[in-house]
Amino acid sequence: MTEKNWCSIGDIAARAGVATSTLRFYETQGLINGRRTAGGHRQYPRDALRRIAFIRAAQAVGLALPEIASALISLPQQRTPTKADWAQLAKNWGPRFEAQIEALQQLRLKLDSCIGCGCLSMKSCALYNPKDTAATRGAGARYLLGDSSASVLTTRANDQ
Repeated sequence: MTEKNWCSIGDIAARAGVATSTLRFYETQGLINGRRTAGGHRQYPRDALRRIAFIRAAQAVGLALPEIASALISLPQQRTPTKADWAQLAKNWGPRFEAQIEALQQLRLKLDSCIGCGCLSMKSCALYNPKDTAATRGAGARYLLGDSSASVLTTRANDQ
């Protein structure tokens, strides 16, 4: 890669619309790769802009950085994602998005039945305390008292 294909961290940050600290964080997470000049300045290849755009778009649709990193690692030779790559990854993420949509629709239904109530009851509120499995172990802050979520689920399964 020729020298003109490399940009300073400030130039990349400005063009990508992110803070330089974001670029450094992405680099520590293995999402983008850079280099240091002889003077110790960070530089990134111009194609990092496309990777950053990919990362930001994936975050905008609700993906977490580990999911994004996994997608980027799956690309041949960890190349910069293409339009076809995005289309394939989006197709693979479809079931996850469908599950999220279903969960949000269920939440909306619960909100519709809850509007105006305002109780936020520890005993009965389906939003604040859904399916209170920890209560089967007794009163108090069960997890702070040492119960693990697995032990609560095991106790609940044994009680049924």
